[in-house]
Amino acid sequence: SFGSESDRSDSSSTLVRQPLAGAMLPHRLLRGGVSRALPLRSQRPLSSAAAAALQHPPTQVTTLPNGLRVASQQTADETLTVGVWIDAGSRFETKESNGAAHFLEHMAFKGTKRRNRIQLEQEIENMGGHLNAYTSREQTVYYAKCFKNDLRQGVDILSDILQNSTLDQAHLDFERGVILREMEEVEKTVEEVIFDRLHLTAFHDSPLGYTILGPVENIQSITKAQLREYVQSNYTADRMVVAAAGPVDHAELVQYAGDLFGGFPQRTAGTPARSCALPKFTGAELLYRTDEPGALAHFAVGYEGVPWTHPDSLTFMTIQSIIGSYKRGEGLVPAELSGNRLTNSIVRNIDSGLTESFAAFNTCYKDTGLFGFYAQCEESAVAGCMGELLHGVSTLADCVTDEEVERGKRALKTVLFGSLDSTTAIAEDIGRQLLVYGRRIPISELLLRLDAIDATQVRRVAPGRPCHVDIAMTA
Repeated sequence: SFGSESDRSDSSSTLVRQPLAGAMLPHRLLRGGVSRALPLRSQRPLSSAAAAALQHPPTQVTTLPNGLRVASQQTADETLTVGVWIDAGSRFETKESNGAAHFLEHMAFKGTKRRNRIQLEQEIENMGGHLNAYTSREQTVYYAKCFKNDLRQGVDILSDILQNSTLDQAHLDFERGVILREMEEVEKTVEEVIFDRLHLTAFHDSPLGYTILGPVENIQSITKAQLREYVQSNYTADRMVVAAAGPVDHAELVQYAGDLFGGFPQRTAGTPARSCALPKFTGAELLYRTDEPGALAHFAVGYEGVPWTHPDSLTFMTIQSIIGSYKRGEGLVPAELSGNRLTNSIVRNIDSGLTESFAAFNTCYKDTGLFGFYAQCEESAVAGCMGELLHGVSTLADCVTDEEVERGKRALKTVLFGSLDSTTAIAEDIGRQLLVYGRRIPISELLLRLDAIDATQVRRVAPGRPCHVDIAMTA
């Protein structure tokens, strides 16, 4: 999935891919409207899709006295999604508390001072609703899906599990085993292991390199006091967004949020804002060899990317789309006939059947990013596959064509706008954008920004030859 990292779902105890939370936009343009300095080329009449975007329902945003933001978008549905997006994840943990954010996600549904676990589960079941949560490196999210007449009840449940969780010791000890089993399942998914270790390689001196689950020793020893300390440090109103999408009356949502979330503390005057040391990207490699017969080789190469609000963030997303992805035996168009230059090169220059797949990725954080590619191939094809991919990325800095850029932008638009097909996806988009940008980016504005990207920008931003830039690699 574009621009996202692996997030973890409590109810399924499996890794899920969260949809992209909207494009990454230039910081200098976030405060006002659409830039008046866009090239003339981008001022051409909008397509029918862009014209439709102009009619997109607005996102209403209200800030409560304690600093908590409440946002909503109306859609023509019978059900709605309401959730709480919190600016807190594994990168805000210490070495000793790594895993606390994810552990809290598990403990949230184990009972509160008002509802024990059975009562909570029965209430959700009787509503015909769904309650879930996930944790990432920078955000923690709790959300509920319910019918439109149950909005207050949904907000009440979310408020209760966030403010009144009992953190019962018996449940705490039980969840240690659940998380350790979850870790065992994750370790069987090589792609997830590769990306965790790529973060460790690239940001090994920063909490951004920590895993979301945390190490085994922390899972076995984490205490109730550590969990409460993490909540007190990070679950403050100014770092939270209550977002909803569906048949929602914004005034009602604001009233419910004020009544039920008004007790969340805000950062007091004079208290310094939470600070994180700037992660230093390190060019390094972390390699593991197994002797399992017939196993594929898996490798990932990462370049230093850019933060959410960097002027080039949307261009990086376009580059990711240009590089694209390939999986042997899949796709309507044979790889030999694909318009993707890199796919053609892989198929032409490496024996058929030796490369299983490759895909570009682009992940943004508050103050840095990680861009690169992941591939699977036979052991005998590692050198050839790696060489073709490194060459394909570096040549974008020299000879990308306008046709390739336009094709990449069209594919990116399909992913961006096609992902907003449910109330949950829309609420996710609202919550994450408010946390990272401070506002919801209108689709019409995003289309204009995408149209302004051309081959010159891509050549300027694309990583150069590996001998000239630092890369992190794990395999």
